[in-house]
Formats: sequence, C-alpha cells, structure tokens
Amino acid sequence: MKIIVPMAGRGSRLRPHTLTVPKPLIPVAGKPIVHRLVSDIAKVLGEPIEEVAFILGDPAFFGDDVVESLMELAKELGAKGSIYRQDQPLGTGHAIMSAKESLNGPAVIAYADTLIRADFDLDKSADSVIWVKQVEQPEAYGVVKLSEQNQIVELVEKPKEFVSDLAVIGIYYFKDVGVLKNELQYVLDNQITHGGEYQINDGITRMMEKGMKFVPGKVDEWMDCGNKNVTVETNQRMLDFLEKDGETLISSSVKQENANIIEPCFIGENVVIKNTTVGPYVSVGSNTVLENSTIKNSLIQSNSKIYNANLDNAMIGNHVVFNGNFETISIGDYSVLE
Repeated sequence: MKIIVPMAGRGSRLRPHTLTVPKPLIPVAGKPIVHRLVSDIAKVLGEPIEEVAFILGDPAFFGDDVVESLMELAKELGAKGSIYRQDQPLGTGHAIMSAKESLNGPAVIAYADTLIRADFDLDKSADSVIWVKQVEQPEAYGVVKLSEQNQIVELVEKPKEFVSDLAVIGIYYFKDVGVLKNELQYVLDNQITHGGEYQINDGITRMMEKGMKFVPGKVDEWMDCGNKNVTVETNQRMLDFLEKDGETLISSSVKQENANIIEPCFIGENVVIKNTTVGPYVSVGSNTVLENSTIKNSLIQSNSKIYNANLDNAMIGNHVVFNGNFETISIGDYSVLE
C-alpha cells in the first residue's frame, strides 16, 4: 500500500502563519497536521505501508527542513519516502500527476489540510473508495451521488439543488492508482480544465464512465484546518480524542511555578509556566515561556514568550514575543508585540 500526499498549496486562508510555515506543518495538539494525518491513515489501514509520496510546491517555501521532516515521517512508518515537486499550481489532478512515477498499485491519496478519526474498512471488491462525511450544508461542498446499490455514480461540486449530504473529504483509495494516472494523463493531454486547473474529479469521472466500481467510506470525525478559527476548534477536538486514548500530553520537562494546568492540554518539552493558568484546550510548543497570563482554547507554537496575556481563541506562531492584554489574536512567526 502507498500513501500519496499532495501538499503543494501555501494555505492562504491560514495567514499570517502560513507565510513562513507550510499549512500541513502547522502543529495541532503538538503534532504537524500532515504527520498526524499520515500516521492516522497508516494506523487504520492496518497493513504495511510501502511508500509515502509527498507532492510539494516551491522549494523556496517547502525547503530542505520540510523535506527532512517528511522523510523522517515516512521512515517512522517503515516506508520509503519520496518527494515530488508541483512546479505550477495547476490543480489537484496536476498535483497528483507530479508524482506519476509512484502512481502504481494500491494507494490512498490524501490531501494534507484535514484530520480524521475513522476505522477504515476497505471494500476490496471496489476499484475505489471515496471517503465522505455527512454535513449540514452540502451546497458548500463537493458531494457524492449514490445509486440504489450504494455505489458512487457522480461527483457534484457545490450543488445548488440537493444531491446528497455526503461531502467528499479529500481521501481516496484506489485498488490500482495506475488506472487513475492513465485517466489523468488523458485530462492533461486534452487540456480539460476548470478555472484553468486540472482536477482529480475529471479522472475519477472517466473511470466511472468505464464502469469501474466506486463506493463511499465514512469517517467518524472530519476536522478542517482551513483557517484560524476552525484550526483552533480542531485542536480542541483532537485534544479530547488524545486524552480519551490515554496519550501523555504534558511533557515531564515542563517547569511550573504557581501554575495551573486545566486539561486537556498539550504542553511540549522545556516549556516554562509561571504565575499562569493554561487550559482547557491549549497546545504549547517546545521551549515556550508563559508568564502572568491566562490562556485557553489556543495554539501557541515553539520558542515564543507570552507575558501579561489574557488569551482565548488565539493562534500564535514560532519565535513570537507577546506582551499585552489582547484577545482573539492570530500572530505569525517572529512577531513582537510589547
């Protein structure tokens, strides 16, 4: 089994944080989004992972440090790590085809801007499984249309009239991803685009037209990381899940002086907490200092210093110095507010 991970976008909806850090590497509950997603997929697949192929964008943004962290992730899963580059932002189908050398055999394709909780039960009789989640406003999503036999017969993007309430979450299984590669090659060769971009849906539609069997898979939880507010919410939900799983979330190297931690929280290595209440639902990266503050429902990354703060629904980057009484803030890396 292979895992193919397109992650070439810069994540404009999560700025200022994604001005310096690719969105898939923003940590949620102490672990980068893409690391958590790929590890969770590998866990629920329940079979050896042969290769993890990552599709990155501009090397100036997805640099050597990003490559190193992704190769280490693949190694942790006992898999070969492969790095590909999408040289132009020309859509999901174009991104996948940037990794054409790895597109053979059984594979899961997963877009690295979402997190899930699920038990995957692969229908090995199907040519493909498309994972979906029931949503309240299907007109805002791409959805699947099902036949009476519970097979997917059409993908409909943001339907104006009701088609179904099962939204496509961006995770797909292909019994042989080489078939998708062939259909996407046709899409590229014939310049079949939408808004100037080549889309995976056009390759999937061609497979359906040839009679291939597509079935839905359902996830228990689908958590978005598209902007600051939903990322903070996702952090809350993930902390709840990890606490129920019995994971150790607070490092033994945390230094506390007159500190109050209201769990669940993730507190990284060598964090200093002084005269401060932290939690619930706070994630703090390593080597960060928190003093004279009250912080809840927030994400704070590594090597930052927070003083005299009252934070709720906040997201703060790496190497930030923050001294004040602001609320509901979003500060990118290397900012100083005093």
